[in-house]
Amino acid sequence: MARKSSGPTWDTVDLAPIVLIKSKEEALTERARDRLVAQARSQDPDIEVTQIDAASYTGGELAVLASPSLFGGAKIAIVTGLETMNDDFLGDCMQLLQDPSPDLFLIAIRNGKAGRGIKLDTAVGQAGFPVVVIEEVKNPGDKIALLKADARRAKRTVAEDAYQALVDGLGSDLRELTSALRQLFDDVEGTITAKAVDTYYGGRVEAKSFAVADAAVAGNVARALELLRHALATGTAEVLIVSALAMKVRQLALVSATMGRDGASVKLSMQPWQMDRARRDLRNWSDEGLSAAIRSIAKADGDVKGFRGEARDPAYALEKCIREVTAARRL
Repeated sequence: MARKSSGPTWDTVDLAPIVLIKSKEEALTERARDRLVAQARSQDPDIEVTQIDAASYTGGELAVLASPSLFGGAKIAIVTGLETMNDDFLGDCMQLLQDPSPDLFLIAIRNGKAGRGIKLDTAVGQAGFPVVVIEEVKNPGDKIALLKADARRAKRTVAEDAYQALVDGLGSDLRELTSALRQLFDDVEGTITAKAVDTYYGGRVEAKSFAVADAAVAGNVARALELLRHALATGTAEVLIVSALAMKVRQLALVSATMGRDGASVKLSMQPWQMDRARRDLRNWSDEGLSAAIRSIAKADGDVKGFRGEARDPAYALEKCIREVTAARRL
C-alpha cells in the first residue's frame, strides 16, 4: 500500500494511508489537512473523522480505528502534537507503518519544532508515504507569491500594488492575509485593485518600524510620514523606528560594497531575499545619497535618545529625518 514519496507540497499532497505534515506555518497546515479530508470525502461523503492528541494518546486507539467496522467504511485520524507524543503513540504508529490498514487514513501533524519521536518521521519517509514539509512564510516576497498562487487557483486578476497593499495591511498573520484575499474575491468583481484593498482594509495598516523604513528608502515621503504617525500613535517607540531606518540603509551600503571593484571579497550575513531587495533599491541610490542618509539617521538617533539638547520633540526629529532620507535618494 505504500508509495514512493516525492516530497509533495501542502497544495499537491494526495491522500495515502499515512501522511506526515511537518509544519512551521499553521495556516498552511490547515490547508493541507483540509485538502486530504476533502479527497477522502470525495470517495466517501460519510467518512468518520477522529481527532487525536499524540501527547495524551491511549495505547490501542489506532488499532481500534484500523479495525474493520461492522458497517463498513473507512476512517480518518487527524493526529496533532507529534512533537510531544507519548511512548504509546510512537509504538502504535510504528506498528501501523508495518501493516497499514485499508480502513484508516492517518494524517499526522508535527508543529514547529523537532520534539519527540523523530525516528517516526524517518520511518514514514522510508516506508514511502508522503512527508509534507511546510516552512515558515516570513518575507514579503514569499507572502506575495502565496497570494498570487491563490489568485491563479481562483482564476482571478489582482493588481501588483494590491498584493503589496494586502501584505502591508495584514502581513503579520498569514491566515488573516489569505482570508482577506478570499473575501475580496467574494465581494469584488473584476480586477482586485489597491483601491479595493484600501476600501476594505485601509484601517488595518501595520505601521511598524520596518514599514516606515521601507517607504522612506523607496522615496515615498507621504507614505513614510503616514506610516510614521500611525506607528507613533499606536505605541511604537521612536528609537525602534530609527533603528529600522539605520538597518535598512546599512543593508544598502553593505550590498553596494559588494558591487564595486573589490566586491567579490565582501561577505555578508544577509538572507538572499534581503540582498535581492537591496540590489533593486540601489538602482535609485547613489553613494552620495547613501552617505547623506546615514548622516541624517545618525543625527536622528542622537535626537530621539536625548543626546542633543536641540531635539525637544523626538517625533519631529523623526519626521525631519524621513524627509532628509527620501530627499537623499535623489542625490
